[in-house]
Amino acid sequence: MTKSGKIELMSPAGDFASLQTALDNGADSIYFGIEQLNMRARSSINFTLNDLDEIDKRCSEKGVRTYLTLNTIIYDHDLSIIKTVLDRAKKANITAVIAMDQAVIAYARQIGMGVHISTQINITNIETVKFYALFAETMVLSRELSLSQVKKITQQIEKEKIKSPSGNLVEIEIFGHGALCMAVSGKCYLSLHSHNSSANRGACKQNCRKKYTVIDQESGFEIELDNEYMMSPKDLCTIDFLDQIVNAGVKVLKIEGRGRAPEYVAAVTKCYREAIDAIYDGNFSREKVKNWLEQLKTVYNRGFWSGYYLGQKLGEWSENPGSNATQKKIYIGKGRHFYPKMQIGEFEIEAYDLKVGDKILVQGQTTGSQESEVKSMMVNDLTAQEAKKGDVLTIPLSFKIRPSDKLYKVVKNEI
Repeated sequence: MTKSGKIELMSPAGDFASLQTALDNGADSIYFGIEQLNMRARSSINFTLNDLDEIDKRCSEKGVRTYLTLNTIIYDHDLSIIKTVLDRAKKANITAVIAMDQAVIAYARQIGMGVHISTQINITNIETVKFYALFAETMVLSRELSLSQVKKITQQIEKEKIKSPSGNLVEIEIFGHGALCMAVSGKCYLSLHSHNSSANRGACKQNCRKKYTVIDQESGFEIELDNEYMMSPKDLCTIDFLDQIVNAGVKVLKIEGRGRAPEYVAAVTKCYREAIDAIYDGNFSREKVKNWLEQLKTVYNRGFWSGYYLGQKLGEWSENPGSNATQKKIYIGKGRHFYPKMQIGEFEIEAYDLKVGDKILVQGQTTGSQESEVKSMMVNDLTAQEAKKGDVLTIPLSFKIRPSDKLYKVVKNEI
């Protein structure tokens, strides 16, 4: 929980662009992976050991906590690597490590680093909470629990004064938004069996997102399915009952998405930040929820459902293999220069056209993900209404751009 007493909003950081985006949109904490030993080893860019100081610097400046994910299965040949990573993370003042293997937990405690228990451990009851309270400050509960079960656990923590090694009461964390796996708390072996590529080592091939046909092996009869994507659940979305999550005593709300683009991190962090603040300010409303849901639909999603929090027995399945986002971005060009006195950004157009009135995204490792509308432009030093491939474009902006930044046009996505 934050110093203000509000539930902590944790956002994903797959690279520096997403990290900066999370900071710019109100995250209280970020979580990230280092190279191969995390559950998004293949799907996100990930950071290196040399990035740790910069991660700490950016986050410390905004008072944002940093959590390193080392939550994969660990083998003997990994032990020296995890010690090196944890030593460097501790030196860089990273707040805590998210772990599931006892080797990681034990070494983190040995060097005095905070520990968060990963959902991979599948905590579902108060006695398990008591056991891991010997090692950890925060615990991510199993994703299959209902809110009533979550609340019972948080109430027992308060009643029995279950404390972590820091001397504070144990904090409970849950997933609040993002992709879900059909497996129990992410423990899936399909990818390992089919491709020798283990999801539990961060190398999932996403078998469950594909289209399947069910055939009776004895008769050869093909079973008719209402939905061919029978193993691909919709994305979790809790913004419409976030007030119930707060009332359940949850201290940390995690947004899934280290493999997602910066605009996803921007939209989801912004919406949940506004929703959390509205709850504590006493003006959380159905009308605001409706607006937030529309914003969340603009970025990557497989459709939304409430997970198991409200007591559903079965999942809700996506109807296609990709995104249902109502918007998409199209690459237009790259940044060249920024004129701070005039607040003008200069770009080189490398693909497609851009017109006055278009919605744009500017993304970069330092810039993060910034959204704007083209209200006026100059092309090759002349006032214009449209820029085309090969043109040098200047437009008024309320944020700074860098030469490495990419310029995108945001358009409606025809699903």
